[in-house]
Amino acid sequence: MFRPLAPRLLLTPSLLLALGACATLPATAPSASRGRQAAATLQILGLNDFHGNLEVPAQPTTWYGTPANVPGGQQSAVLGGAARLGAQLASMRAGQPHTVTVAAGDLISASPLVSSYYLDEPSIAALSQMGLELAAVGNHEFDRGTAELTRLQQGGCEQNTPKQPCALEPFTGASFQYLAANVLDDDGNTLFPGTAMRRFGDVTVGFIGMTLKETAQVSSPAGTVGWHFADEAETANRLAARLQADGADLVVLLLHQGATVEGMFRADDCAGLDGPVLPILERLTPAIPLVVSGHTHNAYVCRMPMAGGGERLLTSAGRYGGFVTDIRAARDDAGRWTMNALNVPVTGAAGEQTGIAALVARYADATRGVSSRVVGRIAGSLERGEQVDSPLARLVADAQLAATSPADKGGADIAFINQGGVRAAFEPAADGSVTFGQLYALQPFGNTLEVLELTGAELLALLEEQFRAGQDGGTMLIPSRGFAFAFDPARPIGQRITGATLNGAPVDPARSYRITVNNFLASGGDGFTVLKAGDNVAHGGVDLDALTAFIAPEVAVDPAARITQVPAS
Repeated sequence: MFRPLAPRLLLTPSLLLALGACATLPATAPSASRGRQAAATLQILGLNDFHGNLEVPAQPTTWYGTPANVPGGQQSAVLGGAARLGAQLASMRAGQPHTVTVAAGDLISASPLVSSYYLDEPSIAALSQMGLELAAVGNHEFDRGTAELTRLQQGGCEQNTPKQPCALEPFTGASFQYLAANVLDDDGNTLFPGTAMRRFGDVTVGFIGMTLKETAQVSSPAGTVGWHFADEAETANRLAARLQADGADLVVLLLHQGATVEGMFRADDCAGLDGPVLPILERLTPAIPLVVSGHTHNAYVCRMPMAGGGERLLTSAGRYGGFVTDIRAARDDAGRWTMNALNVPVTGAAGEQTGIAALVARYADATRGVSSRVVGRIAGSLERGEQVDSPLARLVADAQLAATSPADKGGADIAFINQGGVRAAFEPAADGSVTFGQLYALQPFGNTLEVLELTGAELLALLEEQFRAGQDGGTMLIPSRGFAFAFDPARPIGQRITGATLNGAPVDPARSYRITVNNFLASGGDGFTVLKAGDNVAHGGVDLDALTAFIAPEVAVDPAARITQVPAS
């Protein structure tokens, strides 16, 4: 059991506060407490979805809104890099006596080679050095299982995955605390504390941290075995009441669920706001006036009316350390609050934090030889175009079929890769060469290949599971060469597959087929429950090894689509 915190707030920003990197918080409508002397001002710096992006990216990011010469204007710059993020945070904290840095999940995994190759140990170390204090768990924190996540929290070199921990240097664990309020075992105990209290002058702030309730479906089910994920709003409301009873003046929810906005990255507004966090917010108690969110990789600042009056502030800092959300909460001497926030781009204007720069350089140097090694060649363009299935996803599926189609490897007839299993796009060099680093970014999880035996009827049911209520094809299964299917999104759910063929012959409901998928899918990931009923007949090794072997002698891109939407959109 772990204890929580409480609030009491009216949300309407009226402060004009200086930020790091010469940014300012925009003035807005006056609040009920305007004109009263502020008895306490709190700075909350928010991060989310860092995903191990330690190095400065090559490509610029475009965002909308302040800071710009014209409000709502468009800007573009190269954003991010752990050392620059650390310096930005230090600059923004300067002169702020009451400040705390928090995160809303997915700090690790699905990360570049420089972090993922070392089990994200360098990312945990970098985030610790930059002063992160509290972080909600996200779904990707569970990719390698709860034992490995616990090691990252506590430190040590216990081996919980095929990769060797502490491969470059000793690992002491996170100096920040993960929060997991809705991650429960059968006895109702949380994996990590669900809440935390912090005291700032005469103000007590309670934090609740949690992931989305669908985490078991969007992470490897094997990684979450023994744990279930409770409803976000119910959990938060219960803990908010407890935090208030324990003396919290303000309750903040760190939630790994989010929204989408126009343009994806917005500094100070939420134009076009939509997404799965909205129904959660509608059910939240007014005792939680601030939600720091994540998961969707969008950046936004949104003031949302609450039932019964007042406003709730919803924020997200985008992804990969490209922004920091600077949130200011001011309480007047009557106990009323105003809030304001701005997403500040991490442009490098604040410089680099030297300790983090040295850390990143150590790991980058260690991985450079591995990353740049040419492992094969691909002939043809991997650009997606208008097809439902991409050439790159087809290539991955073909590699997995090639690894498991020999009789002694499982005798697979078909392989499927889920869209989410193709993590990064790339183009081969001019001579077609591909490096290990490119392939690793594409398949960073180290999933194993499993050969399952299904009937044709089960195979057709599996294809229909792509179109569950609320999904509408958002999680497609890309097939290997020789298999094709068509779907009609206008037909009722459960009847959307209009045809499926293997080598030109329709799928026979009575026949048995051997299907290769990764272990994430095999255990029911992405909601494909049919696969859990399949008989496991063989193990096919690691997905990355299969892809590396497949392109080693040079392969040609298959330009033909294997999935057809009818009528065509």
